Amino acid sequence: MSHHKQPLPFDGAVTKFFEKHAPKDIRKQIEAAQKHEIVSDTFPYQERMPKDAYRPLMENLQTELVKFQSWVRNTGNRVVILFEGRDASGKGGTIKRFRENLNPRRARIVALTKPSDRERTQFYFQRYMEHMPAAGEIVLFDRSWYNRGVVEKVFGFCTDDERERFFQQVPGFERALVEDGINLFKLWLNVGQAEQIRRFLAREKDPLKQWKLSQIDIEGLERWDAYSSAIQETFARSHGNTAPWTIIRSDDKRRARIAAIQKVLSSVSYTRQNVEVAALPDPHICGGPDLWHA
Repeated sequence: MSHHKQPLPFDGAVTKFFEKHAPKDIRKQIEAAQKHEIVSDTFPYQERMPKDAYRPLMENLQTELVKFQSWVRNTGNRVVILFEGRDASGKGGTIKRFRENLNPRRARIVALTKPSDRERTQFYFQRYMEHMPAAGEIVLFDRSWYNRGVVEKVFGFCTDDERERFFQQVPGFERALVEDGINLFKLWLNVGQAEQIRRFLAREKDPLKQWKLSQIDIEGLERWDAYSSAIQETFARSHGNTAPWTIIRSDDKRRARIAAIQKVLSSVSYTRQNVEVAALPDPHICGGPDLWHA
């Protein structure tokens, strides 16, 4: 029985891009890579983290997240975590690992669709403010107000004036959140071009993952450099002491998930914290904007 009878989403646009338009060196890297190999010249590890190292550590981190949530609840703290990154950088999978054992009533995911006509006329941050946590709550933003800094810029969904105003306002907006007592984490998952294409090719062929591919993903393949310059400018203009960016190199999804959870847990001192598990993340793949590679 053949599975190839099913038409590929977007008429096989990812495969076409890979075969005709992807940079030659990247095509070679992907074709030569073994299953567990990482397709990046600059990533500090050659192979994915092995399962037998990943699983026990992830289980222990899950226990710490449960302790963290009960501390948030008991102290009335408020936590906001932004998950940003290019398409296929691993945001969804990382958010899933954050939340899988938490009480969903107090740890919710916010993934906003494109703004309605009415929302487009509002103060830009207004629709995000409606989702801010009350005491004892954790909010995980699957993409955030930084859409304006990157995606909207790359696809021309906002004017240059609107984006300029965003950059003028975002430091003050985030300072207001932090001064009000919100624990704000800004995580940028950074995936290399070869790994991004490899993940898109896998999505295209997998009937269970084809829904993840969108028109924007397909068009974005051609706009790697435009994304890179928009991302670079976003870091330059929105990274500061009050609300710094954490860059997590996510060519290896397992290492990236662990680093993201450790980053949050190690930044807060909560009850019954096991500091050996809630340790500082691997500095080779988790740090400030200087770790970012276009």
